[in-house]
Amino acid sequence: MRPLPQSLWWDTLASEPTSPEPLKGDTEADVAIVGAGFTGLWTAHYLAQARPDLRIVVLEKDLAGFGASGRNGGWASALLPSSLSTLAKDAGRDAALAQHAAMRASVDEVIRASIAAGIDAGLAKGGTVVLARSEAQEASARAEVEEARRWGRGPDELVWLDADDARARLAATDVRGATYTPDCAAIHPGRLVRGLADVARQQGVALHEDTRVTEIAPHRVVTERGTVTADLVVRATEGYTPSLAGMRRDIVPVHSLVVATEPLPPSLWDEIGLASRETFSDHRHLLIYGQRTADGRLVFGGRGAPYHLGSQVAPEHRSHAKVHASLRAELVSMLPQVADVRFTHAWGGALGVARDWHASVGLDKETGIAWAGGYVGDGVTTTNLAGRTLRDLLLGHDTDLTALPWVGHRSRRWEVEPLRWLGVNAGLRAMSAADAEERITGRPSVVAKAMSPLLGGH
Repeated sequence: MRPLPQSLWWDTLASEPTSPEPLKGDTEADVAIVGAGFTGLWTAHYLAQARPDLRIVVLEKDLAGFGASGRNGGWASALLPSSLSTLAKDAGRDAALAQHAAMRASVDEVIRASIAAGIDAGLAKGGTVVLARSEAQEASARAEVEEARRWGRGPDELVWLDADDARARLAATDVRGATYTPDCAAIHPGRLVRGLADVARQQGVALHEDTRVTEIAPHRVVTERGTVTADLVVRATEGYTPSLAGMRRDIVPVHSLVVATEPLPPSLWDEIGLASRETFSDHRHLLIYGQRTADGRLVFGGRGAPYHLGSQVAPEHRSHAKVHASLRAELVSMLPQVADVRFTHAWGGALGVARDWHASVGLDKETGIAWAGGYVGDGVTTTNLAGRTLRDLLLGHDTDLTALPWVGHRSRRWEVEPLRWLGVNAGLRAMSAADAEERITGRPSVVAKAMSPLLGGH
């Protein structure tokens, strides 16, 4: 048995993963799915549920959940990387709102499907509190609520909390207020993804781990252990897509890093808050995210790790001493109550970013190749919607899901190197600069406004 990935989620699985069953030579299938993360496993699960007679093969280079699905911060949110305005430009207001409604419903579907499958994923739908901790952040937060109202989204979806109400949820420093949405659940992503792998096997899906795919072609998936011939092929590889032949520029892998504390005593949680296990962030530009786990830990992550030339994803990129130290320091700055708490875990993983920051799902009927991805780190819920949508597309069903505006979207390819390296890292630095600008000026960042169209914003 190969060593397990290093993260809190893998160290606290409900049970030891079963030994991998690699592919043993050439085989045939009705559907071949490349990637055993959330996208691949939700797709396999819903397909097998709808058509138990299908021969479904899932191929995974490492262990199911090895990638972003087992390394994230544990938010099952209704977030998409593209704004409603961006979606509306392409497909109209009603279509954009339909996509948003589907994402909201998918949070509940993740919970429903997990419980129905008997998976203990430590779920708690406490919503998300996003703090405003400066004058500029407060202006951005209030503008977000006003924008929601213009789209017909009421207080049941997004509301402004004054300083007292915000601190009652999370007793952080410098709180001026917060936005709050109920549309998020804190989860244990490791237990969820490994549970889905077990459920898929029980449904008759052939899951072949330790099987590296080198090429995806019409009706064929080539691996180092044999070739799978299939009527339909699904690419569900997200940040690992550039490792496939001919796909180096399709998706950029950007690393997000996470730290976790030891379990905190109830008395300390009484001081901190998060009584409903709300997920939390603030309105800065270089994203941070946190949650209170079912066993009483603080998990806290964020961006900031550099993009690596040539879209490399390597073991050494999952850790960055400076960024991990910065995350620990930032959490203590936000919550000085944890100044003396021991941090037990630090890890990271690669998420996938499309050139236009637009997640998509689709099926090319001519080639029989389907895909889903480009979640930009908001994939825990989006993968579930993708899995159900791929089920309908692969079975040839026209449904409300297949009519959503992200279906069939094609992002243009990323630039060649070194332009890709220069652009992505410049973008990361720009977001840090925007936060610094706001600390100095007290006003919403000019840099962030200039970058917004490049990052899925207005």
